[in-house]
Amino acid sequence: MLQFDKAPKKATNLSLNSKVLETAKELGMNISQTVDALLADEVRRRYWEKWRDDNKEAFAAYNERVAKEGIWGAKYRTFGKSLGDGRKE
Repeated sequence: MLQFDKAPKKATNLSLNSKVLETAKELGMNISQTVDALLADEVRRRYWEKWRDDNKEAFAAYNERVAKEGIWGAKYRTFGKSLGDGRKE
């Protein structure tokens, strides 16, 4: 899993919209903390989006197998009987 909380900070230069920056400062916002949090969220989102894309063939193969063979152990479960075992007849 992606863990960013314990990584050291590194100075960098950013070009930001001057009006947005001015307003953020007037509102007492911590620019570094805000940008860091938003960037971390976007990195996580894109990482998992890429992971899903990279693994879409495996998901499709698994779903196809379940459609043909059903879910392993479905005949033994005591819940969700009305849901069937996933097989297409």
